[in-house]
Amino acid sequence: MKMPITLPRQVWFAVFGIALLFTLGWVATTSGPLAPIKVTVTQVAKGEVAPALFGIGTVEARRAYLIGPTAAGRVRSVLVDVGDRVKAGQLLAEMDPVDLDARVTSAAAATARAGSAVTTAQAQVNDAKSRQALAASEARRYVDLGHKGFVSQSVVDGKLQQQQSADAQFAAAESALASARQDVGRLDSDREGVKQQRMNIRLEAPADGVVTSRDAEPGSTVVAGQAVLKLVDPASLWVKTRLDQGRSAGLQVGLPAEITLRSKARKLFAGKVVRIEPVSDSVTEERLAQVAFDSLPQGVTTGEMAEVTLHPPAIRDTLLVPNAALRYRGAKAGVWLRADGHLRFVPVKTGAEGLDGKVQIVEGVKAGDEVIVYSESDLKDDSRIKVVASLGGKGK
Repeated sequence: MKMPITLPRQVWFAVFGIALLFTLGWVATTSGPLAPIKVTVTQVAKGEVAPALFGIGTVEARRAYLIGPTAAGRVRSVLVDVGDRVKAGQLLAEMDPVDLDARVTSAAAATARAGSAVTTAQAQVNDAKSRQALAASEARRYVDLGHKGFVSQSVVDGKLQQQQSADAQFAAAESALASARQDVGRLDSDREGVKQQRMNIRLEAPADGVVTSRDAEPGSTVVAGQAVLKLVDPASLWVKTRLDQGRSAGLQVGLPAEITLRSKARKLFAGKVVRIEPVSDSVTEERLAQVAFDSLPQGVTTGEMAEVTLHPPAIRDTLLVPNAALRYRGAKAGVWLRADGHLRFVPVKTGAEGLDGKVQIVEGVKAGDEVIVYSESDLKDDSRIKVVASLGGKGK
């Protein structure tokens, strides 16, 4: 009977060590630090991208009015309150007239007196005109008699002097009439000025609107230009929208918009861009656009926050990659290109970006190029990769 062969203990330890090293090497190269990085890939393809611009804004009134006096004074009465709807021309408040009523009466009396002076001056002109005609007739007659020798030259000279005096009196009467008429015009202007001042203390609505602020009460004193009431035209409400300058390509007047109000987060309201401000915010690096509602929502208030999504025209037949495929080295965008089993970082120039996550590539790659979308960890030019259908947790 043959005895079983027994191996020395040292051999068993050696076999065990080799197996352990083999196991550790296999683990390190398949799932450890030396394992290839799992990635998902896609091909650059041509397609259509529907770009969208997103911005945050506040509801403001395009037409707002500050209602106040043109001169300092005391508020006599305020006839409306916050939230009241008013019509154009409606009396909203009134200032204390002080002595304006008396000044209007005085100006009217002065104008009437000036009218009487014009009547008197006109009568004097008529009288002087008749005296002038009589003196001229007598002068002509005496000149004729002088030529015939019936009267002396001194008598003729006297009649001619009387004619000149009548002419001077007529000119003086006409001058007095013109002066009286000028006084009437001046006093009429003064009276209209006082009447306008009297009307200015009546604070009337310049247009239909809603009272948004009541800043003074009866008895309080305000200075010229200080607002007693604030009024807005509710039909002129729009959203002052701020958009990132770097993502504002395609912004133009007339773009359709979707507006979501903070108070109505589950509803979308249609609108459009009606104005693009010519000055951007250099601090926040944002462009400003005014977006009007197609139909004004019920209950919207000024100052309310809103989210605005603009929809520029779709771009057709252009190169597209998923947004997740973009990587950044500093401020430079690029993609990891996989070719012949090797990785290469390629800078790209991007264009429009759609809400579906697709980004337009203007230059840098071509159709059919294979790019990395997701990776388990950061990639390098010498990284070993393994292409899989999907990652359990999508990485960079």
